[in-house]
Amino acid sequence: MTIDRTTLRWNGWGPVKQENPLPSDSPKWNWIQETLGLSRLPATPAAPLASIRLPTCRISETVLEKLRGIVGPNQLRTDDYERAFHARGKSYHDLLYVRAGKLDMAPDAVAYPRSGDEALAVVKLCAEEDIALVPFGGGSSVVGGVNAMAKSLGGAVLTLDTTLMTRIIQIDKMSMTARIEAGIYGPQLEEQLQAHGVTLGHYPQSFPLSTLGGWIAARGAGQQSNRYGKAEKWLVSAKLATPKGFWTTEATPASAAGPNLNQLVAGSEGILGVIVEATVKIHELPERKDYRGYLFKNFAAGVEAARRINHAEIPVAMVRLSDAPETHFFQTFSSSSSGGLKSKLQAAYLKMKGFNEAPCLMLIGHEGTKETVIWAQEQTEEICKRHGALALGTGPGKRWYHGRFDSPAIRDPMMDKGLGVDTLETSTRWSNIANLHEKVSAAIADAMAAHMPDQHARGIVMGHVSHSYPDGSSLYFTFIFPRQLDREVEQWQAIKRAASDAILMNGGTISHHHGVGLDHAPWLAEEKGEIGFALLKATKREMDPKGVMNPGKLLG
Repeated sequence: MTIDRTTLRWNGWGPVKQENPLPSDSPKWNWIQETLGLSRLPATPAAPLASIRLPTCRISETVLEKLRGIVGPNQLRTDDYERAFHARGKSYHDLLYVRAGKLDMAPDAVAYPRSGDEALAVVKLCAEEDIALVPFGGGSSVVGGVNAMAKSLGGAVLTLDTTLMTRIIQIDKMSMTARIEAGIYGPQLEEQLQAHGVTLGHYPQSFPLSTLGGWIAARGAGQQSNRYGKAEKWLVSAKLATPKGFWTTEATPASAAGPNLNQLVAGSEGILGVIVEATVKIHELPERKDYRGYLFKNFAAGVEAARRINHAEIPVAMVRLSDAPETHFFQTFSSSSSGGLKSKLQAAYLKMKGFNEAPCLMLIGHEGTKETVIWAQEQTEEICKRHGALALGTGPGKRWYHGRFDSPAIRDPMMDKGLGVDTLETSTRWSNIANLHEKVSAAIADAMAAHMPDQHARGIVMGHVSHSYPDGSSLYFTFIFPRQLDREVEQWQAIKRAASDAILMNGGTISHHHGVGLDHAPWLAEEKGEIGFALLKATKREMDPKGVMNPGKLLG
């Protein structure tokens, strides 16, 4: 059974009835207000759906009737809630519009096919009628990847929601692969796989509210990608419903029969077709999991330890290193106050151990057999201590593991009080990590400072390494700032532009795992180069001659 859409927030993250992680009487608000240099936190509630007028449906009744004939009358929705829910994704930029009730970019209808055949029929009908079609899974995109964008101003848009396609078709334990329909949510997928003693092991922060097809379309990464791989690594084969019919990519374990076309599917973001099925690599359930923390005297020492761990080929599941601002923020944020006897004792102990500057927290996770986990943990701890780390035991790792999907829920109450919260990520080689971290952090900080509501207000920039490889790692940035309420979209655009320019100017990729969507499309041509970008555009033209598939995304 899939998730009932009406139980979810159409204009925020998570279930409607989830507990507020930042209630109005929380003492954390005092610390946030002081840290951001604000004299008060304004009330900026979201507009209720009842007060919003959605655009008139632009799909003719004749075509709507054809769609009902394909998916059934109950699976074609034109009500306000479904159209609002599918209008945009879950980025900060998207929520600025949605919370303000600006739903001009809303689909005219939402189709819920129950099979690949129904999805293909919908795709072909949209191509025949020249109607923009937006594939939609969990809708968790934070780069504008599922926004209901028409081909041209005033054009019709249909959203195809995949979440009724949830079957696990086959589990092949001999080959350790599974064939699965693409609309299945993360928890449902893992529950069914684990009932057979296996796992995909893909746990992005959006895991509770994202789908298999979305992970592939965005070329996503789970938190344990060091062990289980990014989407392009665990994808074996995909089946797409395209305007030209079904396209199924090759499924052999290795081949020299030309380029592997799975790499065109992973990261395709719905511009070539709708991913309806995927065959993926699976693993036996780990016998043991061990997550623990280490404190480094500075970010450079932690980065060097992470590099050494990767080069030693130790089988880790995760190496996550927070910079000093992020370490300080979450240490303070996790407690009800920023002072007290306990904090003073901790500070005195760290000073005695030589941690005079702001320390950096590393979390290391191991998963596998008991023997492998014990050996790997010993090896990583030895490397960490060799680089001056203080071992903190399993406490920090357990706290992170049990709350690892909770952070997105903090954004909604912050937006209710006039604050902006956004993230972006990139990756680069080890030799460039320090430079890229410094330049992007500075670019975000400078852009925030130039676009503050008053001269006393200030923002916070935090970063961490979250995925690593032998040749480099990702860098993930979070920034919190007071909003310029009279020009909040322009404020975000200035910060985003500054950060994205700094990324490309300093040897990073425009996205490591969030994808391109609308937000990153202006920078893709520069990254891919003239020939590479032309090749992508030619593929789009061949697969989708009328350009109906997810207009504006990836290629702009």
